[in-house]
Amino acid sequence: MAVKFIPGRGMYANAYVARGTVLVDAGVTPMAIEAHRNTITHIILTHCHFDHIAYLPALQKMTGAKICIHEADAEGLINDNLSLAMHFGEHSPGIIPDIILHGGEVIEGYEIIHTPGHTPGSICLYDRGSAELISGDTVFSDGAFGRYDFPGGSRSVLSDSLQKLTQLKVGGLYPGHGIPARENGERFIKAAAALIQSAYG
Repeated sequence: MAVKFIPGRGMYANAYVARGTVLVDAGVTPMAIEAHRNTITHIILTHCHFDHIAYLPALQKMTGAKICIHEADAEGLINDNLSLAMHFGEHSPGIIPDIILHGGEVIEGYEIIHTPGHTPGSICLYDRGSAELISGDTVFSDGAFGRYDFPGGSRSVLSDSLQKLTQLKVGGLYPGHGIPARENGERFIKAAAALIQSAYG
């Protein structure tokens, strides 16, 4: 199985180990990925919210991995307002990323897709070979979508991002919160795209 699911605890986000070399998001403790500490080369952040970056310093120290985040969310790693760290009684990790993403890059076989709306720099990771999508808080496996009322969020922009994702063939859908859908991911993406247009359009 290409994607290992590491469930988040409480308000903290899920993480995923993809192909053993990529850790997606950093809201889980180092203990949760101990078995992969020597193989992870990249930590790719789907966006800058604190529940996805809380353990970034410890995870970086443990793995030595390169930290990757979209250029529009990079400031959130040092800005408490953008990361929403104050909601957790914490501060942003204060880390400068190693790799600034723009969308379109391919890292360890995963295509980076820029999907703003939840945050300006939200991304998804897509494996065209297996049709697996790691979606952060852009879309969830119950047909819902991420909030857009935080700093930098936008309903219309998120709607456009969801519409873009409907063009992909998606089997496995691995969201930032909730249980992954191992198949029929396209169905949930299309449901979210329809919901944001009908209920909020």
